[in-house]
Amino acid sequence: VQLQASGGGLVQPGGSLRVSCAASGFTFSDSYMSWVRQAPGKEREFVAGISWGGGSTYYADSVKGRFTISRDNAKQTVYLEMNSLKPEDTAVYYCAAAPTLGAALKGGMDYWGKGTLVTVSS
Repeated sequence: VQLQASGGGLVQPGGSLRVSCAASGFTFSDSYMSWVRQAPGKEREFVAGISWGGGSTYYADSVKGRFTISRDNAKQTVYLEMNSLKPEDTAVYYCAAAPTLGAALKGGMDYWGKGTLVTVSS
């Protein structure tokens, strides 16, 4: 099983960035996919999740209206489009697979990726 996140980097406040996560080794289309972040010195925070077919999404209040999660089951890839970035969005962003939204919100992931660092700074 692999979840390979990419696309992180340094961006200025107010800027945009898209991170991607390519999956392999499990049935991607059967998995609820999520993005979870961890800022330095802080606990992991659930950011966004998307249902198996992409028809239902869930966002943390801290990113609602600024971030958009999407998925392409044919490419076995999940994306997180981040706009209006703030310094407090600085974190390592992990993608993860879970059986349901409920499991994802409780941290009950089946698989975790290694993460990609997003730094928001001028």
